[in-house]
Amino acid sequence: MRRPLQVTLLVLSGLGLLHASLFTDLCLRYVKPSMRPMLVVSGFLLILLGVAEAWSRARQNPGVDEAHTGQDHMGESHMGESHMDQSHTEHPEEHMGHNHSKVPRVAWLLFLPALSLLFYAPPALGAYTASRAATKAVPVQDAFDPLPATSPLPITLTDFTTRVQQDRERAIKGRTVQLTGFVTPDKGSTYWDLTRIMISCCAADAQSIKVRVYGIPALAANTWVTITGTWHASGTLGTSSARAALDGVTVEKVAKPVNAYQDALPFATSR
Repeated sequence: MRRPLQVTLLVLSGLGLLHASLFTDLCLRYVKPSMRPMLVVSGFLLILLGVAEAWSRARQNPGVDEAHTGQDHMGESHMGESHMDQSHTEHPEEHMGHNHSKVPRVAWLLFLPALSLLFYAPPALGAYTASRAATKAVPVQDAFDPLPATSPLPITLTDFTTRVQQDRERAIKGRTVQLTGFVTPDKGSTYWDLTRIMISCCAADAQSIKVRVYGIPALAANTWVTITGTWHASGTLGTSSARAALDGVTVEKVAKPVNAYQDALPFATSR
């Protein structure tokens, strides 16, 4: 890959990062919102590096031309010897069988992610990832605050699972709860999973938490829904044998929340 193409790659990568993080919300498909400022800074740095490399090359060109002119005026009798000495001095790596000044051809593949950020951004994590991602361990909790009298009770998937499996007071028994997540179908089954995906830093460390839903047919995969229902009796409530499952009563399609990569009650939404 020649230096002008290296400059182009730097600038394209920088523009792609700025497009995904500064001018659109695409970056939120892959990283937490707190990482957004760093992506913006990285985009500007890549563009500055590309501009600096182009400026450096432009300054070096006159010197190269003068060197070539000086070589043209050398005597022919010394040309061969001088050329060999110069080659050994300036490019010794070529005579050792390795030319490290050239970038491997595989570097061309770097153009693909750079262009994808500009023209085709991969979709957000969803049911496909959830069916393969590690399941997030439910934190151990010894004491629980009393549940509000609100009905239906808005609750996160983690809180619901923790209450079902660890609350010895069994406060969740008989309560109508309301949970929000996206649909992860289970082919050939009479149930499906309400799912949230959580990331600590970026999409690479994604983990999922699921609540199994009975009694309501599954909608299309990745459909965001709010579902109301009661605990589906399976195992002993308040112990690890209890399954985090719900007997669904109602289901409503909702817009994907901004905090989609957190297991939190949804707030402002975006389509």
